[in-house]
Amino acid sequence: MNHDEMFSENSVDPPVRGFLHRPESPSGDGLIITHGAGGNAQMPVLIALAEAFAGAGFVVLRCDLPFRQQRSFGPPRPGDAARDRLGLKNAVVALRGLGGMKRLFIGGQSYGGRQASMLLADESVADGLLLLSYPLHAPSKPDQPRTQHLPQIKVPVMFVHGTRDPFGSIEEIGFARKLIPAKTLLVPVEGAGHDLGFKGKSKREALPSLVVGEFKRFFG
Repeated sequence: MNHDEMFSENSVDPPVRGFLHRPESPSGDGLIITHGAGGNAQMPVLIALAEAFAGAGFVVLRCDLPFRQQRSFGPPRPGDAARDRLGLKNAVVALRGLGGMKRLFIGGQSYGGRQASMLLADESVADGLLLLSYPLHAPSKPDQPRTQHLPQIKVPVMFVHGTRDPFGSIEEIGFARKLIPAKTLLVPVEGAGHDLGFKGKSKREALPSLVVGEFKRFFG
């Protein structure tokens, strides 16, 4: 059984803060995952996934984005995104600094995944991307897709998306995938919304192992 520990790197701005999961048998892979606009690193879906990935040998850092470090609740403000991306870049440097990692992946849920994808569109600081419930568009604005940066992503991308997600249908995610020049994979979660079935005390018990299995198969 792996255990998580508090993690912070305060010598950089923005600082890196979160929870580190160290595997019993490291595989040489590392993963950074972060949260959506309304959550934090303690979201049940992130904890469940971090534990599953650590059980498969990954060193996992689930971190709070800079906007959440500053405010314990409420969504990010319009000017927060660039700083949130810098925070993710600092997290990559911090995790690599632990040593022993041959590959490092980055991703997140909704807003956090979008910022990770925008970071990797600017510079390939990681070996792959995990997008949980990518917010393709606002629920009422399907004609304004957030896809402008996707053609600049040069690393493989794995999408995990609910079939009832109002931020993008499975078909719309399919079209978005075609904009990415690297290889992609879509793992649909039947009947799930934007929370992937982790809402309140309800959890999709099989989801973490499914995601880890598909991830290992896809990234090899």
